[in-house]
Amino acid sequence: MNLYSGHINRLIDELAALPGIGNKTAQRLAFYIIGMSEERARKLSDSIIQAKMNVHYCRLCQNLTDSDICPICSDEKRDHGTIMVVENPRDLAAYEKTGKYEGVYHVLHGAISPMLGIGPSDIRLKELLVRLQSEKVEEVIIATNSSLEGETTAMYISKLIKPAGIKVTRIASGVPVGGDLEYIDEVTLLRALEGRTQL
Repeated sequence: MNLYSGHINRLIDELAALPGIGNKTAQRLAFYIIGMSEERARKLSDSIIQAKMNVHYCRLCQNLTDSDICPICSDEKRDHGTIMVVENPRDLAAYEKTGKYEGVYHVLHGAISPMLGIGPSDIRLKELLVRLQSEKVEEVIIATNSSLEGETTAMYISKLIKPAGIKVTRIASGVPVGGDLEYIDEVTLLRALEGRTQL
């Protein structure tokens, strides 16, 4: 049964289609948006459209950015000899919140999962290998999730990189098995980084 008119229902449906947004939250957001001034609503819709049109992958690390090279990669104070490999931009953001990691990143945008038909060519692995050939990298820290897919990806990357003589480490298992990095507190992430082991 439709309680609301077409435009309201459409807004609720669009919001409910977003990840992590249930129907009740979608309704609450819809009513909040409807209650906004027209100027605020236009700013919101414009920011969504502009982000969609202008955000792309960083040429170096594959993180999301609206410039050719993201702010982390273009920061000369960062240690460009250390690359932390993460599954997605949310994991990168989680490590940045610790304020302690001074290297740069590489974002895979996924993990190897034969069960889901995701192979090495379906994630941003080729771009990492190109970086390792063109940059002077001393250590690659693999910070994929401690799930089966994350572990499979870590082992695959390690086997690819080790023959090049680059030190390959894995974050320690202070991160619970099956835990997503984006939901783990900064102290645990920091301990996992400090306790990393060589693969």
